[in-house]
Amino acid sequence: MGTATVSQFPAVSIIIPAYNTSGFVSACLDSVFAQTYRNFEVLVVNDGSPDTAQLDINLEPYMSRIGYWRQENKGTAGARNRAILQAKGEYLAFLDSDDTWIPQHLETQMSLFADDPALDLVYGNGLIVGDSSHHEFMARCPSHGEATFESLVVERCQPSISTVVARKACLVRAGLFDESLRRCEDYDMWLRAAFHGAKIGYTRRVLATFNTGRPGSLGELRVKMAHAYWRILENAKRNLPLSESQRTLVSQRADQIRARYLCEEGKCRLRARQFGQAREYLREANQHFRSTKLSLVVVGLTFAPEITRKGVELFGGNA
Repeated sequence: MGTATVSQFPAVSIIIPAYNTSGFVSACLDSVFAQTYRNFEVLVVNDGSPDTAQLDINLEPYMSRIGYWRQENKGTAGARNRAILQAKGEYLAFLDSDDTWIPQHLETQMSLFADDPALDLVYGNGLIVGDSSHHEFMARCPSHGEATFESLVVERCQPSISTVVARKACLVRAGLFDESLRRCEDYDMWLRAAFHGAKIGYTRRVLATFNTGRPGSLGELRVKMAHAYWRILENAKRNLPLSESQRTLVSQRADQIRARYLCEEGKCRLRARQFGQAREYLREANQHFRSTKLSLVVVGLTFAPEITRKGVELFGGNA
């Protein structure tokens, strides 16, 4: 379908992947068209969504102002890449279709580029909603000091994608989003961009609202996120020409994340009463953690698995 833009020569291309978010997309787009900064185009990619019929109905009032494409499901990386290849803007602004921006989002981020023309990518804070309490993203995922490749590796700086605005050229230089990744593909993108020289800045101002109220098992999500993070670090070791110090840092962090993944997988198996598998995952994780509590859980799973499971649940799963 054709592209209609707010500006004939947009400075910013807004990238919105859509998958099973028909109930949120109107609020998302309303927040886009409420922006105080107006020189943009809007690109929505339907990534093989199962709710396409309702999505199309909800998008109809916006069709004259957006570019819209449908594709077979490729994941958010594939959807974002599709939009990037169509983008006319020098800058790319990313927004998930179940998130929203405050009206000053683009104005704030573009002012960071104006203040420091050397910047290639900027991000900000957000308000996480949908669970029992609302909290700021940076309260749990803080950013401290300069945002570099090294600080991204150890998560001292953590960009949230629905606040990111980046120069298109810096993401193209880094190779765009990795479509083989189904999770944490944004983290992988920022990591590679930083490695290839992107200068990153950020603001602590709350610029967006992130919706986390969609269904899913928190435990399973932690397993999948940790596994994806570990895989990304292993890819970095394998594919990037790292310096010796960078390789050491990435290797150490990969070992930490692998242990985290094994621990989360073990706890999921424990909840499922798959005691033998839980014991093996937790035993292997503890080769890194060297935790007395985890050692006791492993022993308990050998001799009294059901009692051990109840004990772990009683203490909130903090083995």
